[in-house]
Amino acid sequence: MRSRGYFKIFIFLLGFLCGCLTSKPSKPKPVLYIIGDSTVRNTNAGYGGWGSYIAELFDTTKIAVSNQAMAGRSTRTFIKEGRWDKVLVTLKPGDFVMMQFGHNEGSTPDTTKAGYRGVLRGTGEETKELTWPNGTRETVHTYGWYLRKFVRDAKAQGATPIILSMIPRNQWQEGKVLRADDTFGRWAADVAQSEGVAFIDLNRISADKYDQMGPEKVKAYFPGDHTHTNPAGARENAASVGQGLKELKRCDLKKYLNRKHKYED
Repeated sequence: MRSRGYFKIFIFLLGFLCGCLTSKPSKPKPVLYIIGDSTVRNTNAGYGGWGSYIAELFDTTKIAVSNQAMAGRSTRTFIKEGRWDKVLVTLKPGDFVMMQFGHNEGSTPDTTKAGYRGVLRGTGEETKELTWPNGTRETVHTYGWYLRKFVRDAKAQGATPIILSMIPRNQWQEGKVLRADDTFGRWAADVAQSEGVAFIDLNRISADKYDQMGPEKVKAYFPGDHTHTNPAGARENAASVGQGLKELKRCDLKKYLNRKHKYED
């Protein structure tokens, strides 16, 4: 009788061990990485970037959000300083990368403090060679070239890149918010189209909202200048990102949106 009991225990333990060996490890959640400048991530008191609030629009039990944006960076310096490499080493198949740049690219690229983050305008392949005082050489590219690098690097890792146009500044002309649809906004759209990736025209979506609100109400979102929003303005722009995402015809990231959230129209 005792040996029969031991045999049952042996069979149970053997079955348990086999189950442990054959069970599949839990699949890690996909991650939404966000890269950009201070309009995407701003830690100064009284300010906020939309990337710090975008997680409120998603079901974070199914997807994680990692805001890797950094204030003061352009497409060029985000790569030059190794910040993009930091994202790439953790990027895996099934992840997503949202990118929004344009506010810090406008200066002429040179070796001065002002030119440190500037890029060449447009989306072409032209370059400019710089030699820094310490002898280091740098090849500066166009805004579109840097966006293409982000896109192609992300695709190579099996991730899904999504390009966004920059949020509008609090600048008005004849009762309308000035838009970037002839410069960085258009170039971002052109790269997205040529690379076959999703594009969210955040500049247009937020500008349309600002136009409806009017200058006085919009001014409340910009406590110190015409570029940087407070948390309320950042949440409004996060809602615009969510709206733009829902407008996309095909994008797997949409399925991770909360079915009902407070920014939904």
